[in-house]
Amino acid sequence: MFISRPIQRIKFAGALSLNFTGKLTPLRSIQSYSTTATLNLKPLNSRISECMRNGFIEEAQNLFDEMPQRNTVTYNAMVRGYFQNGFFREGIGLFNVMPERDIFSYNTMIAGLMEFGDINGAREIFEKMPFRDVVSWNSMISGYISNGLINEALGVFTGMVSKDVVSWNLVMVGLVGVGKVDLAEDFFNEMGTRDIASWTTMISGFASAGRIVEARGLFEDMPVRDVRAWNTMIAGYIENGCIQIAEVLFQKMPQCDLRSWNEMIEGLVRNQRIQDAIKLFVEMPQKCRRSWNSIVFGLIRTGLIREAHAFLEKSPFSDTVSWTNLMVGYFETGDVDTAVCIFELMPARDATAWNVIIFGLGENDHGEEGLKYFVKMKEEGPFPDEATFTSVLTICSDLPTLQLGRQIHAQVTKTGFNYFVAVSNAMVTLYARCGNTNPALLLFSSMTSRDVISWNSVICGLAHNGNGVEAIEMFEKMRSTDIKPNQITFIGVLSACSHAGLVDQGKYYFDFMKYDCCLEPTSEHYTCIVDLLGRFGLIDEAMSFLVEMEANGVEVPASVWGAVLGACRIHKNIQVGKIAGERILEMKPHDSGVYMILAEMYLSNGKRDDAERVWARMREKGVKKQPGCCWIEVNGSGHVFLSGDSSHPQFSRACGDVLGLLHREMENRNSTSNVASFQGMQVLID
Repeated sequence: MFISRPIQRIKFAGALSLNFTGKLTPLRSIQSYSTTATLNLKPLNSRISECMRNGFIEEAQNLFDEMPQRNTVTYNAMVRGYFQNGFFREGIGLFNVMPERDIFSYNTMIAGLMEFGDINGAREIFEKMPFRDVVSWNSMISGYISNGLINEALGVFTGMVSKDVVSWNLVMVGLVGVGKVDLAEDFFNEMGTRDIASWTTMISGFASAGRIVEARGLFEDMPVRDVRAWNTMIAGYIENGCIQIAEVLFQKMPQCDLRSWNEMIEGLVRNQRIQDAIKLFVEMPQKCRRSWNSIVFGLIRTGLIREAHAFLEKSPFSDTVSWTNLMVGYFETGDVDTAVCIFELMPARDATAWNVIIFGLGENDHGEEGLKYFVKMKEEGPFPDEATFTSVLTICSDLPTLQLGRQIHAQVTKTGFNYFVAVSNAMVTLYARCGNTNPALLLFSSMTSRDVISWNSVICGLAHNGNGVEAIEMFEKMRSTDIKPNQITFIGVLSACSHAGLVDQGKYYFDFMKYDCCLEPTSEHYTCIVDLLGRFGLIDEAMSFLVEMEANGVEVPASVWGAVLGACRIHKNIQVGKIAGERILEMKPHDSGVYMILAEMYLSNGKRDDAERVWARMREKGVKKQPGCCWIEVNGSGHVFLSGDSSHPQFSRACGDVLGLLHREMENRNSTSNVASFQGMQVLID
């Protein structure tokens, strides 16, 4: 939870030099501590922890600042609280000025840095700790697993001298999470002592791998079962489509908790048994908003959005989550007006509701309205979070509006959200789409952690801006990492090959995607490869890819035929061009651009009668040529100009300014040309 105004930083007098003996050596004294009386700090420390748990960061900060004395527990409570509430910089800063540290200080720091994604920082602290306990080792294992580094987690586990049951459980959870259930089973069998969590983890692992019979066998072998084990087994049956067996097991449970009811209701909803879910909800001894929201969400997922809306209007359980889910449903069906109306009528809005309205408007081509709601959110709503900034930056990319994007970038840096991978990815995409590849590359290189979207953003951005060779080089760097490329990656790679004219490499990467990465090509990949081949006149080879598409059961979309038509236009292949054009018009009979290209091709080959037939066909279908459009941004305001339209109030001024610029450019070029000619004459005379 972030407060709406920035926290004041702790003030300290001078620079500090850190040594890892557990103490910090100040160059100047931080604060004079009273040595004549010792306060009982336990109540104050507890109050700080309570404030941090409830998100009252400023209140905790004020308590800390006003304390005449502090001990290590005080600092630990503040550092831990900062990390809990996402204030990583403040947590790190306070850790650096701690007069003394204990084992809890170091363990808190490791966990916080791992959560923050600063893996190297956590590793450095761990390696330089003056002493470690089992929690230190477990924190490293847990941190590696949460950051997707299972091999590093196994390395730490192997190096542990003394392991507890938590150590084993953490490793098994990590292995199950990455699908290595067999290896997790080996660890389970090696364990000397198991607790309920150990059994439950393996039951969950078997169930997630579809080995539901083995999961049930383990469940039956458990010496002791708690409600979590029952819930895990029920969830496993639901996950594997055995809802009837899950119902029987639910009825046999000696004791149900809230999660038990929620699992069953959500399972029924997932199996589209909405009426049974409602019936079970009525039977719940204690009604839960989460269960009700699951039912509402189920109605929305099955397309019954109006029915869900009617339910909510009558229900006493409706809350912000319910109305937010309904907004999502309306946005997904393109009913923007109703979604906006629901938002405006909501009695209370949280950050998620604001994020949905901003994101939904952006996804439905109402980006400018989405930006207005972002401004409104800053004025009267909760403080923007990482999802907010990601959505807003995406809108800036789509419009595109670089000036506003730079302002958002500044806000992101100021609030520290640039350390979130999703936000950094959105910033890279913004600069790349706006043609500013250098800032995009700088941001990418400064990211402490990257995912496949990070690499896709920079590869596709370079390809989009015509830097094909650089995009390929970036892809080769990606291959040297642990991150696996996906289908979007190869769209960027094939597009880069097309821009750079790398025909052989394009074919190689297409086959590499299919056979080495086991990724099925989509219409976008075929469009790229057909465009690449077509640009260099290899139209017959391009057509063979279309035959391959149809043989694989992939419908050839208009975009692929468009790539063929474009190639035929360049290389004057009127025969294939006619086929491509006709196939596009079957799918898009009102695409004026196709008519114009066909007519142009006929004219360039001296077939005026055929061109006139194309124009006559346009008139019959009422197709009109779409006017050219451009837009510019001046002082943060966008201006759109259409070809043949002089209605813009600044049209005359814009034309005058453009003509003036062209005139000056022509004069400069003539002047340069004259100087070069004069110098050339001097050389000849000399």
